[in-house]
Amino acid sequence: MTASPRYASPADPQTYGEYRYQRTPSDPRPLYRFAGRISTDGSTEFPAEPGRYHLYAGWFCPWSQRSTIQRHLNGLDDVVSVSYVDNARDGRGWAFRERYGADPVNGFALLREAFEATEPGFDGHVSVPVLWDRVSARIVSNDYATIDLDLATQFTEWGVDADTYPAALREDIAELDRWLGPAVNHGIAAAARSENEGVRGQLLDTFAELDARLADRPYLLGDRLTHADVRLWVSLVRYDAEANASRTINPGLPEYPYLWDYARRLYRLPAFRDTTDFAAFTAAGATVPDWNAATPLHDRHRESR
Repeated sequence: MTASPRYASPADPQTYGEYRYQRTPSDPRPLYRFAGRISTDGSTEFPAEPGRYHLYAGWFCPWSQRSTIQRHLNGLDDVVSVSYVDNARDGRGWAFRERYGADPVNGFALLREAFEATEPGFDGHVSVPVLWDRVSARIVSNDYATIDLDLATQFTEWGVDADTYPAALREDIAELDRWLGPAVNHGIAAAARSENEGVRGQLLDTFAELDARLADRPYLLGDRLTHADVRLWVSLVRYDAEANASRTINPGLPEYPYLWDYARRLYRLPAFRDTTDFAAFTAAGATVPDWNAATPLHDRHRESR
């Protein structure tokens, strides 16, 4: 007899409180406590194998979407499975509910159970994405900065080599990440929270620099899609739907024609479009620009992926 799926009860901050996690300055442990890596050469304890790993993700989460886009680009649908936590959270952390289905691997009702199975008495941050190992029954990693890289590079034997992280461009990708990570990926949230015009100005200056950069190239590093594009795009697609929903930062991404054209061209690619659920992150009452509109500025650049 098949067991009924386990679901958490509805999010209830009145009963369980709001989710909070604060590290004390004296705690040396990283925020993302599990940082295992997948390898094809035996250099880590987690070998690349089809069907062994499962990705716990959130439709709302840009860090998760970096991994789900990469999974799609590399054709890993039958190699690394995926499931999604619910969008709502209370003091118990992320949970599995009927909206996106039960946990298909462990039957957990709360994602916290995966962390506690890995580290009994876990007292840290319960985050997505999480890469789970079915063989050892524990978390490999909840470090979003490396999960997507391993999906890009360690499973090509069973999928498609999308080559978004080529060796010759890795330093360029890292350099862009050092710039755009603080300036855009984290800068958007900072600009939304702050009334300081300087904070907002830094973000808008970065948008202007990106707009100029993309005036003569289809992607950040030239004529090929790379990991840098994936990492930037997940923040762009949320900008006017979430942080800038009330247009308190600026009138919107369409103010930057080449950047807006670039963002929509990426959205036309199945890996980007099919991993996006606007309902999961769009603020109530927000006006979302038309992501399906034509992208005429770079018609001379044909999508190659």
